[in-house]
Amino acid sequence: MDNILSITTFMPALAALILAVFLRGEDEAAQRNAKWVAMATTVITFIASLFILFEFDRGDTGFQMVEQGEWIMGLTYKMGVDGISVLFVMLTTFMMPLVIAASWSVTDRVKEYMIAFLLLETLMLGVFMALDLVLFYLFFEAGLIPMFLIIGIWGGANRIYASFKFFLYTFLGSVLMLVAMVAMYSDAGTTDIEALLNHQFGSETFSLLGIQIVGGMQTLLFLAFFASFAVKMPMWPVHTWLPDAHVQAPTAGSVVLAAILLKLGGYGFIRFSFSMFPVGSDVMAPLVLWMSAIAIVYTSLVALVQDDMKKLIAYSSVAHMGFVTMGIFAANQQGLDGAIFQMLSHGFISGALFLCVGVIYDRMHTREIDAYGGLVNRMPAYALIFMLFTMANVGLPGTSGFVGEFLTLMAVFQVNTWVAAVATTGVIFSAAYALWLYRRVVMGDLIKESLKSITDMTRREKAIFAPLVVMTLLLGMYPALILDIIGPSVAALVNNYDTALAAAEAATMIAEN
Repeated sequence: MDNILSITTFMPALAALILAVFLRGEDEAAQRNAKWVAMATTVITFIASLFILFEFDRGDTGFQMVEQGEWIMGLTYKMGVDGISVLFVMLTTFMMPLVIAASWSVTDRVKEYMIAFLLLETLMLGVFMALDLVLFYLFFEAGLIPMFLIIGIWGGANRIYASFKFFLYTFLGSVLMLVAMVAMYSDAGTTDIEALLNHQFGSETFSLLGIQIVGGMQTLLFLAFFASFAVKMPMWPVHTWLPDAHVQAPTAGSVVLAAILLKLGGYGFIRFSFSMFPVGSDVMAPLVLWMSAIAIVYTSLVALVQDDMKKLIAYSSVAHMGFVTMGIFAANQQGLDGAIFQMLSHGFISGALFLCVGVIYDRMHTREIDAYGGLVNRMPAYALIFMLFTMANVGLPGTSGFVGEFLTLMAVFQVNTWVAAVATTGVIFSAAYALWLYRRVVMGDLIKESLKSITDMTRREKAIFAPLVVMTLLLGMYPALILDIIGPSVAALVNNYDTALAAAEAATMIAEN
């Protein structure tokens, strides 16, 4: 199908425009219409994305279904997918109908709420499909605006502080990336990502302000992109915006933030840092590996002492993203396979955990762990689903959470045994905070009077969780569904990385002789 990438990307934005122009009023009928338009659009977008997956050739390691045309001011509009990005497109379109369904109880400014999420979907899809630096940057940065509004308008009591902290952290991190993109254009003469992947940026060591820059221009470019992607993931120690954003965001906002937006940083590391600056990545890899290991242990310990459920799960997300960066910069097939698998798996699991919090928050209007206890007596279906995703978050074999963690730890063990040993303790800590949370909220006697009339999950809530349960178990039992698609592209990526390092090393030896 011609232009399927653009159709899939901009369909939600078109629906948002229709809602903005044609839907009037704030009565119950208008609210219902806004919800159904958003739901229908996200479902149709998911169906359209299935055509992308069906047309995708798993044996082709290059970009496929490429759409290209003249844009503005001599810039090129170029979109495409490869074995890495196609699954992030699927993750986005899969999660958005569930996000809209989880927003069915929203009654305040419903039209604007749905418009914000529809625009956010277009911008997230654009990041994963963009094959031009300028186009990528516009999608990447514009995605801040709807999320800023979602937190700032429909968030909790401290929403203004959280929304500005989210915006400033992520925006300031991206300023250096913009400078790096200008430098890349000056060096390569193009903003075409496909061409830049084949361009060799300078890797000769030079002195800057009396400091020897090992890896030369590649290291500087790596650091500039690192500033943006590390905040977006987020990595320790620039992670502090995430717990505040999660706590204040509405349930659907937390789901999108955890399931998709955090993955933009990991995707950026793979698409740009690892692929375009192999020498810089190699120079900085030991630092990134240790930062990842520290993040896994530190944020897991912080999660142990939280009294807010959302904040605990937010710190858990930072720890799990540590496995992602660790896998990427292990720089081998297992590591990258594990990192991508972990990101996709975390999308389902963390999204489900925030939905679990939303279910009881809608009933009791508190996220305090001490306000609950003994829910299994009144909510057996909820207890079962919450248990499944708690175990998946811990990395129980048979769930998707196990596969990504296992692959990344195996990969890092081949590179740095000490990093692997430190990171492995995070698996134990994750079991501690996740099971401790489950024990306090779900198990025990139902003592609190306020909980004695609480009702179990509705059919709508069960229907939202059903696809997430299926994907978590299916990928845990049959990980080849993902690994077969990403395998050839990852193999080509690792091969190009090793070749570039060997070439740079040979050039250095020749220069020294």
